[in-house]
Amino acid sequence: MPRPADPQRRREVLDAVIDQLAATGIGSFSLRTLAAGIGQSTRVLTHHFADKNALLTAVLARLDERQHTALRSTPGWYDPAVKIGSLVRSAWERNLGSDELAMTQLFREIEGLAAAGRLPLPGAGFVRGRAEFVASCLVRRGLPDSSALIKATLLNSGFSSLQSDYLITGDRERTEAALDELCAWIDSCVDQRG
Repeated sequence: MPRPADPQRRREVLDAVIDQLAATGIGSFSLRTLAAGIGQSTRVLTHHFADKNALLTAVLARLDERQHTALRSTPGWYDPAVKIGSLVRSAWERNLGSDELAMTQLFREIEGLAAAGRLPLPGAGFVRGRAEFVASCLVRRGLPDSSALIKATLLNSGFSSLQSDYLITGDRERTEAALDELCAWIDSCVDQRG
């Protein structure tokens, strides 16, 4: 009878897998190359995850959890006096900083694969989760529920597209000028309360 997996060890393995995928990409990994990349045997992965799809499902869930932790670590997210535009700029700097750049690239890759129908699972839930988080920030700042999720979706889509543009082109000046426009737009929506 197989030994039950230790939840703490499973999370450690999962975080190592995510770090490896951030370094190598997610598009064409195999359990064998992934296990080698984290210095483990394939048996360690299959002990914690039934197969590649189970591992991928766990990766997406853990990324969602880590994303929400990062969002909630943004100073002022809960404070209605802090403008949304400043939160967006803070997230931009954090996402493109050396500590998070590889993870940001992994998020963009996953979103691209999901959009192209090449992710063998239902679409990544962290896209909607991110929109719901931003909508809650907008509601805290006085936007009605009826428009907060729509505005948050537009803001997040623009933000993600600008990040992708920067990662592809390296043109920081142009993309950050566009980011300034996006921030001004969302702040004006909050100022006008809708």
